[in-house]
Amino acid sequence: MRWQDLKRSNRVQDRRGMRMGGPIGGIGLVVVLVIALLTGVNPMQLLDGGAGIGADAPPGAGINDEARDFVSAILGSTEETWGGLFASSGSDYPEPSLVLFTGSTPSACGLGQAAMGPFYCPGDQTVYIDLSFFEDLSRRFGAPGDFAQAYVIAHEVGHHVQNALGTMREVHAQRSRQGEADANAMSVRLELQADCYAGLWAHHAERSRGVLESGDVEEALGAATAIGDDRLQRRSQGTVVPESFTHGTSAQRVRWFRRGLEGGSAGACDTFSAATL
Repeated sequence: MRWQDLKRSNRVQDRRGMRMGGPIGGIGLVVVLVIALLTGVNPMQLLDGGAGIGADAPPGAGINDEARDFVSAILGSTEETWGGLFASSGSDYPEPSLVLFTGSTPSACGLGQAAMGPFYCPGDQTVYIDLSFFEDLSRRFGAPGDFAQAYVIAHEVGHHVQNALGTMREVHAQRSRQGEADANAMSVRLELQADCYAGLWAHHAERSRGVLESGDVEEALGAATAIGDDRLQRRSQGTVVPESFTHGTSAQRVRWFRRGLEGGSAGACDTFSAATL
């Protein structure tokens, strides 16, 4: 992937090297976050002042700066793409933040942990990534490559777009009135739309910046395949339970990423009206 000349985002916060520890946890962490919300104080300052987060070194110090540069470049590229698409419809794109962390970190959605994988928190409009996930994606799941990593970032940014458009709020409202199977089915459509939005970003990044190299699309498709619900369930438990899917099958994730990549328009990503996924 040709990412070196992409615009860098200034909305990346590097918390790597900070550790959760000490007595804070559970209810205590919630209390600290509430105090921070009421006072306007950065919760990291409260926690660092003896409440449980310590740092053996300044955040990000001595840690692969190329990885941080790459993440900043991909986030900057998504800002460029979505900023243009929002502007074309007469609205402003509210750029998300992105936090790099190690192990665990507080978020407006609760304690984020590496085991959760990358996630988007609508409460603070922030994407959270422990970069060890990319190592797992390559080594454990057989989906290496920088464009595979870019797909993951663009997928999480896709959730931010859904939040900005109100889609996420509508889906959560519907899910609260549904049984488990139907609620899971709605989650699948939400996730597949984020996959499609990731493809949409790739489409426009290629047209405007020529980012794609030979094999890049295959890297993204490999990542989409590796993290399909059916593949993950078969790997972890040996059986597949379709009614428990929340992200979609490998084939569905590949299909919707391709639809965004080839279609180039947000209209191509309407998973909620699709008769079949």
